[in-house]
Amino acid sequence: MNNLYFSDIHIGDRLPELIINISSKLITGAAIASRDYQNVHHDQDAARTLGSPNIFMNILTTNGFVGRYVTDWTGPSGILKKVSIRLGTPNYPGDAMVMSGEVTGKDNSDQSLELMVTGTNASGNHVVGSVLVRLS
Repeated sequence: MNNLYFSDIHIGDRLPELIINISSKLITGAAIASRDYQNVHHDQDAARTLGSPNIFMNILTTNGFVGRYVTDWTGPSGILKKVSIRLGTPNYPGDAMVMSGEVTGKDNSDQSLELMVTGTNASGNHVVGSVLVRLS
């Protein structure tokens, strides 16, 4: 875990990549934990009936991974202020989502950072978004 100092961070700095291996258990467990009982997140036959090759990750899980990615980078000094994401290609069991990010803005008045975050798998961008995090 890091403990970043605001003065050491610059626009254009890249966050270290994080690889998240996607499994059926992860997809199903996270959907249930977030009270998303939509059958496409736990029932393979139902997902296939709707045209999907398999169950797939829900947006709440993706949002959680985006937050985790940023706070793993900042360490305990990071406080998420805003997360704005857009989903692309689904995450299916067997995928590996590679999280990456870049510092795109810096506000000295409240020691906040704007980050662009992307999560990709073999099919393309699963998630793209921006995160506002303040360092305490």
